[in-house]
Amino acid sequence: MNQDEFSDAALVVLGHGTEQNADSAAPVYQHAAELRRRKIFAEDREACWKQEPQVKKVLSDISAPRIFIVPLFISEGYFSDQVIPRELGFAGCSSPVTRHASLFYCRPVGSHDSMTKVILSRAREIVETFPFPRAPSSKDITLFIAGHGTEKNENSRKPIDRQVELIRAINLYSGVHAIFLEERPQISECYHLARTKNLVVVPFFISDGLHTQEDIPVLLGETKSAVQQRLAASQQTWRNPTEKNGKLVWYSSAVGSEPHLADVILERVREATACSGDRRKSWRRS
Repeated sequence: MNQDEFSDAALVVLGHGTEQNADSAAPVYQHAAELRRRKIFAEDREACWKQEPQVKKVLSDISAPRIFIVPLFISEGYFSDQVIPRELGFAGCSSPVTRHASLFYCRPVGSHDSMTKVILSRAREIVETFPFPRAPSSKDITLFIAGHGTEKNENSRKPIDRQVELIRAINLYSGVHAIFLEERPQISECYHLARTKNLVVVPFFISDGLHTQEDIPVLLGETKSAVQQRLAASQQTWRNPTEKNGKLVWYSSAVGSEPHLADVILERVREATACSGDRRKSWRRS
């Protein structure tokens, strides 16, 4: 990326955030810091939707003539595709957040095809880190990509289904499946779907928060009390590998802290500049 091309622009890395987990915004700060180190933009700012720093306040403080907002979200779903654009004044809203800037609202990082390498990296690393009794061959593993899913927006699961297609085409694992918190097939169905003894579950979430640290381990078969005890002791809530229902299960951390996401953020900015007139690619408001 040509550094001079964005020397007049600000980048805002936008996360969902939650007040229920203080670490939920950690990937936002991680990737904003990395991009700040590269000195491509005049400003690199962190922002959140549900916690401080609030995105509207961050935007109002920026003086750059161009602002690129990149949602650090998994999918083009209910919040990233409907709620946030509407509240920020896109899609025909007549109440702009800022009056001085051209705003570019980019596509979320999670729907980028290069997330395949992130998922594969997570899956490989968790087995190599905990090779008990010894690391199985990938051909003896069924890979599960765990997502949230929601009936509020049919696009929510599309990036996960897309990644399943891409990884199946590589023919690396015995099987590849999507599983969800709020859609079918559900997380707990992984044991019926797997035809191998070894399972690797990669949560396709940005942050390691309530869903990845509590909800999914419980749905995989851990007791709620055991999960809460480990959380209270600042321990991992899933011990790798754990035997459940006659299967050995490895469970990785969320994909959001993978360093490659900084490059995906830049790619979303490039797309916004090239396709800013196409609302399927990005929103632009001047």
